Amino acid sequence: MLSVSLEEFETLVGEGLDSLHDDMLAELDNVIFLVEDRPEDGSDILGVYEGFSLAERSVYGYGEEPDRIILFRENLLEHCADMQELAAEIRVTLVHEIAHFYGLTEERIHELGWG
Repeated sequence: MLSVSLEEFETLVGEGLDSLHDDMLAELDNVIFLVEDRPEDGSDILGVYEGFSLAERSVYGYGEEPDRIILFRENLLEHCADMQELAAEIRVTLVHEIAHFYGLTEERIHELGWG
C-alpha cells in the first residue's frame, strides 16, 4: 500500500478539484468535501456522496446541513500502485461523486466528457 500522509492526500484532492471543468463545479454551493480513512461499514468503496441530488430537490432552505462528498483515503491508497495512479483515481472518484450530486447516470457522465 502507498504511504501518503493525510496532508499530502488532501493536497491531491484539492488538485483534483482544481482540475475539474468549471461547469462541473457550478452548482456545488452547499457541498463540502471530506477525507476519511475508511467507511464506517468497512466496505472498499473509494468515495460516497451523502445528500439529495439536484434532481431530488428544488432549493436549499436556510439552516440545512451541507451535502457531503467523502473520499476514503486508505481504500484509495490500497487501490493504487503509485502516486500518478492515485492522483488519477482521486479525480475519477471526485467526478463520479459530483455526478451523483447532479443525479447523473454513468452514460450521461460519459456524454458530458466527465469520465
